[in-house]
Amino acid sequence: MDIDTPIEALTFDLQGETFALEAGLVREVLDLLPETAVPGAAAFVGAVINFRGRIIPLVDLRLAFDMPAGEPTIDSRIVVIEYELDGEATLIGLRADKVHEVTSVAHDTTEEAPRVGMRWRPDFIRLLARRNGDLIIIPDLDQIFAARGRSSATATPINALQS
Repeated sequence: MDIDTPIEALTFDLQGETFALEAGLVREVLDLLPETAVPGAAAFVGAVINFRGRIIPLVDLRLAFDMPAGEPTIDSRIVVIEYELDGEATLIGLRADKVHEVTSVAHDTTEEAPRVGMRWRPDFIRLLARRNGDLIIIPDLDQIFAARGRSSATATPINALQS
């Protein structure tokens, strides 16, 4: 990654916190769609949606960050991303409380998450960015999907490091 090139990112809210995903992952931002619950599935990926004739999993990142699920609002959206899981490009829907915009995040405004003092698992955070006095969390989807989604994404859960 070239440190002179800013990260183009889609910003969105989860429980009042601002998160960002690299814009290159985003395929579409959708209004809420009817969901089908998946019996026996973990709450993190407890439903699927029909996206243009394809059934795709619907992920709630709030649950990965131990936030309450929350009820959808008029601002709630589904961010459809294309992400490589188990060596295959996979469409995934992510719940968002509100989607903002695509913005540039300069590398000199980012830093790694501190290993202590965080209310969330630091391995779930790829970078933290500062913008106009606010904090933007860029999640580490590899770590989140490996730990919560039980994929074989190339990541080591933090508990494995502590044994």
